[in-house]
Parts: sequence; structure tokens; C-alpha cells
Amino acid sequence: MRGRLKLGAQAVAVAGVAALAAVLVWRLTHRTPPPKVGGPAPAFSLARLDGTGSLSLRSLRGKTVVLNFWASWCDPCKQEAPALEKVWNEYRSRGVVVLGIDSEDVRGDARRFLSAHGITYPVVVDPNGGLAKGPYALPGYPVTYVIDRAGRVVGDRVLGPISEQAHAAVFDRDLQAALKS
Repeated sequence: MRGRLKLGAQAVAVAGVAALAAVLVWRLTHRTPPPKVGGPAPAFSLARLDGTGSLSLRSLRGKTVVLNFWASWCDPCKQEAPALEKVWNEYRSRGVVVLGIDSEDVRGDARRFLSAHGITYPVVVDPNGGLAKGPYALPGYPVTYVIDRAGRVVGDRVLGPISEQAHAAVFDRDLQAALKS
């Protein structure tokens, strides 16, 4: 009897491992691809972090949007925060909106991040990371998209801080292209 019980437990364990492996394979093969260059940016409407209502991507049509996904615990996000604030201050008179999307924080942590880094551009909250994990398919943080006035994605997403030299040139090229469109 004891041997049968042991054999049954082993069978259950093997079935559990097989089920987890199947879920992993399914998730790896059924990932949502990121938005395509030249294609429409996935739409959203999210609550503002400051509690003053919501903001939709559609409401920004006609403006160039720098869409930045970040989290307060992310060191590269802290590194790039001054660069994003600089873009906001330098380009907003030309119709550029820097929009931060916080996906991984408690609101208090996010507010402390904004205060510590002097962030004045609009920030929305992506509860449970649904937008980040879903239609934007983020591999991590920070990730920045440039969206033109017609709501199309310009250039590849920037995976990492736009303040790093390797990413700064790509980001600037995309921003300038969006401003000309």
C-alpha cells in the first residue's frame, strides 16, 4: 500500500511539473508583440496619479507624445528622470507631451519618486501593469515610445534610459522625425 501511495504522489508531482511547463511554453509562444513602427499606438485611458481624473492617448491626438513606462524602484528610471523632464520643458511649446506611465507602484511611492526627481509632466497609473504587460508588451523598465501627431509609433521602442548615450541618439532621431510628421 505504501508503495502505491508513493507512486501516486510521484505521478501527481510529475503532472504538476508538466502543467507548469505547458503554461510556460504557452506564455512564451503567445506573447503579445509590441506595437509596430508606423502602426497605431495602442489606445488607453488611465487615471492620473495626482487624482485629477483620467487621461487618454486619444485626447493627445495632434501632439507628439513621449510615452515613458517607469517604476519608482527602477534605478535606470531614476537615472533618466531628469532627461525626460528636460524634454518636457524644452519641447512642450512645440506640442510635445511627455507622459509617464507608472505600472508597478503603490501611489505613495510613485508620488515620492515624482517629488524627488522634480517631475512636472503628466503621469498616469497603469493598475496591475495591464497596459505594460498587454498591448505594449514591455520586457522591463524603463521603456519609451515616441508617438506622432496622428497617433502612430515612430521608430523602435527605447529599451533603457534615454539619458544613456546609446539610447539618446535613437530617441532624439525619433523625436525629431515625429516633430516633422
